Amino acid sequence: MKSHKILQAPVPMRWVGPLKISGHVLNEKVSVPLATYETPLWHSVGRGARVSVLTEGIKTTVIDERMTRSVLLEADDALAAHQAVVSIKSRRDDLNGVVSTSSRFAKLIDMHSQIVGNLIYLRLEFNTGDASGHNMVTNAADKIIPWLLTEYPYLRYSSISGNYCSDKKATAVNGILGRGKYVVSEIIISRELCERRLLTTPEKIVDLNIKKNLIGTMIAGGLRSANAHFANMLLGFYLATGQDAANIIEGSQGIVHAEVRDGDLYFSCTLPNIIVGSVGNGKGLGFVEENLIRLGCKDSREPGDNARRLAAICAATVLCGELSLLAAQTNPGELMEAHLKLER
Repeated sequence: MKSHKILQAPVPMRWVGPLKISGHVLNEKVSVPLATYETPLWHSVGRGARVSVLTEGIKTTVIDERMTRSVLLEADDALAAHQAVVSIKSRRDDLNGVVSTSSRFAKLIDMHSQIVGNLIYLRLEFNTGDASGHNMVTNAADKIIPWLLTEYPYLRYSSISGNYCSDKKATAVNGILGRGKYVVSEIIISRELCERRLLTTPEKIVDLNIKKNLIGTMIAGGLRSANAHFANMLLGFYLATGQDAANIIEGSQGIVHAEVRDGDLYFSCTLPNIIVGSVGNGKGLGFVEENLIRLGCKDSREPGDNARRLAAICAATVLCGELSLLAAQTNPGELMEAHLKLER
């Protein structure tokens, strides 16, 4: 069979910024690469970035991190399934001994389960160092399954992935339990800066966030989402840094919260499922390596620090684009005028 040559699919990319970022992961000004066909995105994120440098900065906090794989096993009945789950959850040290044979970075940190009839959905949750961890956790689960079937011979294999992970699907479980890096980005913008640079007021942005992001998403049937376009910034950032772009599906399940504080604007973006890594599949391409180096995400010797930095930068980028779009939509005609000007 004739082999097929791997081709390249070029996507326009531009560096935007700098963004001013603060927090426990980094405290500096950083420009970011965004690869997208929607070229107005560069200008939208750029406007948010220009606002950020005139403030104390975008505060980013990495709340949690874990990558998941849910194995699917079968027992004869629900009682046998329940007894197995109780026992398995008590043996984390034994399981980590098995995990260690698959990777020196993977570590099992938690387990969640659902029993449906005689079926066991076991959600295994791991730390994965600087990798996003898709392959790492699947490899670990692949080692865990035969060990479980030996230790619990009344169980049977059904699937390496039972969709309780939940990978590249919009589900409630990821928002509740987290998958990837759980990051919150926040900024406080003075009233004067809102009016001068965003051409709006804190009250208008808070009001629109309630009516559009919260109520609008609710009547649309959104699932653990309350945002205008997180997916836009995530996709541009993921493509530029060698991430699995399909993970924007769960990544875009995030919430915008805004308040008026002493006349100023408090604006935040909560992203419980940022799935990024600085090593692993997709990182060997020249432009990806160059971008990660320029972002300072290849420097740390401590496992996990590079990925946490990348996630924090990503969350700050999302905030810039979200803030700019919501501000534009408080003014009739501004959004379309910008697209017509920049895309035609």
